Amino acid sequence: MGVAGSGKSTVMALLAELLVWPAAEGDTFHSPENVAKMAAGTPLTDDDRWPWLASLAAWIGERELAGEDALMTCSALKRTYRDLLRDGHPSVRFVHLELDPAELGRRLERRRGHYMPPSMLAGQLATLEPLAPDEPGLTVSAVGGADQVAAAIGEWLDWR
Repeated sequence: MGVAGSGKSTVMALLAELLVWPAAEGDTFHSPENVAKMAAGTPLTDDDRWPWLASLAAWIGERELAGEDALMTCSALKRTYRDLLRDGHPSVRFVHLELDPAELGRRLERRRGHYMPPSMLAGQLATLEPLAPDEPGLTVSAVGGADQVAAAIGEWLDWR
């Protein structure tokens, strides 16, 4: 979890290879309407997000039923979003990738091929509710290489 530019997709790809777990990019679950709204620089409302989050939770449920460990990227900026993803899914754990806003901005300015414009970062940072002590998860600095971040998460997951 984390705001745009924190490295969620890159780290997930490395972890999926390291752990040999199925992985899903949460952005691919957005409706065409949500994608168009974000591409136009319009933030999504909670009403826009609930169906998207429900589809992510369904994917999580499918993995649990299959007895599979899996990875998924999702901004999961609010506690209520994370609660929905965990509801009925005891296996869910969150990893919050944290990074300085200036570096996030630099990353977003360099990013190509993504529909979300850098102008939406401030809104995401304002919305972000860090993991609470009672939420199952880990906060990791996304400073440094994605390999280091993935290794730290892998160790936390006790993959060896």
